[in-house]
Amino acid sequence: MSNAPTVRGLFLTALRRPVLVRPSDADPAIVLDKTTPVPADVTLPVVVRMGEETYEVSAPARGEREISGRVALVTGGAQGFGAEIAKGLVEQGCFVYIADLNGDGAAAKCAELGRDRTHPITVNVGDEDSVAAMTAEVERTTGGLDLVISNAGIVRAGSVLEQDLAAFKLSTDINYVAFFLVTKHLGGLLARQRETAPGWLTDIIQINSKSGLVGSNKNGAYAGSKFGGIGLVQSFALELVEHGIKVNAVCPGNFYDGPLWSDPDKGLFVQYLNSGKVPGAKTVEDVKAFYEAKVPMRRGTTGIDVLRAIYYIVEQAYETGQAVPVTGGQVMLNA
Repeated sequence: MSNAPTVRGLFLTALRRPVLVRPSDADPAIVLDKTTPVPADVTLPVVVRMGEETYEVSAPARGEREISGRVALVTGGAQGFGAEIAKGLVEQGCFVYIADLNGDGAAAKCAELGRDRTHPITVNVGDEDSVAAMTAEVERTTGGLDLVISNAGIVRAGSVLEQDLAAFKLSTDINYVAFFLVTKHLGGLLARQRETAPGWLTDIIQINSKSGLVGSNKNGAYAGSKFGGIGLVQSFALELVEHGIKVNAVCPGNFYDGPLWSDPDKGLFVQYLNSGKVPGAKTVEDVKAFYEAKVPMRRGTTGIDVLRAIYYIVEQAYETGQAVPVTGGQVMLNA
């Protein structure tokens, strides 16, 4: 482990704004230790040394929103909701890690959004070594981060009477176990950063689902993993609050325009048609019309709908352990 999170924490405390901490070969202007405050008149960028390590500290431009300029990581960020979230965060001035099993897709998305404000990481969120390697890459690249969006997910629909165990376990591994791994390793990095930034709040947000709030017919593997995710959110929130980490979930309705639903071979429209989940449906269009009719606002969820919930969670300093529905009224909170 390096001193980068410690250095980043010292600058967060001094400047009250996000910074990027990157290795440097230049001569340092400041020598720091854990007990040495950053000079009040420091001007960025600046090269600093702690121990045997030298870093350049710089700051992204900030806008009016609290989220602007933050360092964020989005798992499953190469496509679907993840790509929409990454794009929205970059537009708000964030530096964004786009982490995905599809490394080429992550690199392409970074090229599209701007390599100066993004960084691609190839990761299998269901594999602990891979998640640990992702965390180490974040530490090397920016010293730490402020916002984790655990978005990577998978759906394997099917009747409990017919679904094979491998499909059930895959849903559990990616939607449930992976959130544990991401929180364990990236949460650990956030906690180390917090040691020298005791007043700086950070966020871990799971992109859950309306299926984490209500059951889903012939889709028990997915719904069960998402219900479990809410339990993890609440439990992690209770534990990590002492490290200044808020843990919350966003529970979107159906994102019909993304590949999860619309992929012509593996999308949910095709899966639900083939599994008989929608009685009487003979085409993909029948399945889509059936689901749109369930939403009072008569449309699916979009990327900006989810982004607005993320902005709220980051800006609301006095909330943790919550599951925020973004469903167009399809699922409403119960008293």
